[in-house]
Amino acid sequence: MRKSLVESVFEELFERILQGEIAPHAPLPPEAELAKASDVSRLTVREALKTLQAQNIVSVRRGLGTFVNPPDQWTGLEAILKAASRGIASNQVALRLLEVRRMVETGAAELAALHATPADLEQMAAANRNLGAAHAAQDLDAVTTADLAFHDAVLRASANPFVPVLLGQLAQLLYVLRRETSAFPEVQRHAITHHGLILDAIASRSPEASRLAMDAHINQTFEDFEHYISKQDQTLQGDG
Repeated sequence: MRKSLVESVFEELFERILQGEIAPHAPLPPEAELAKASDVSRLTVREALKTLQAQNIVSVRRGLGTFVNPPDQWTGLEAILKAASRGIASNQVALRLLEVRRMVETGAAELAALHATPADLEQMAAANRNLGAAHAAQDLDAVTTADLAFHDAVLRASANPFVPVLLGQLAQLLYVLRRETSAFPEVQRHAITHHGLILDAIASRSPEASRLAMDAHINQTFEDFEHYISKQDQTLQGDG
């Protein structure tokens, strides 16, 4: 399907923002200049800017112009995913994603304790066994895949079809960020231990214990991210 002129101008401007050509808090060029550069009308540029503004990628300051917002203020899912996949404000995106995971996955664990079938429990157990094997083999891709498979099994065991869909849209970003944190063997060991505790709680049919077990796992993930990722980034910035 052919893109409209508005879509083309939007993508061109957004790409310039992603590449850092137009930095956060910097103004966009005037409409007339953008129109001339893209060989389109000012009306087309104006509509493209409205699309950027609707996702809070830019904001208009009356009498001053249109300015780029920092990525952590963007509201468009696709824009956020693209920024995160390029490492733009990745720490903030990762932390916000963990907050979403806490909200969704603790509730899913509660529901799983009520609705999980023997097949669901076996899927969780198999995913954790695969995680242990991948950890022993030092296979990071397999570790990441098995880690995600365990959490996906919990979501599906909730027996609520909306739950997997909520995080399904974030699958690519979840993989990228989970692979980053799972690069550390200690983080892998934490995941194996917590997954076992979550499985035990769900198998015991206790919604409260299951929620607490998942919450403890997310807390550990926050701590691991802070210890292994944030500090490493701060060290690299300090060396730069």
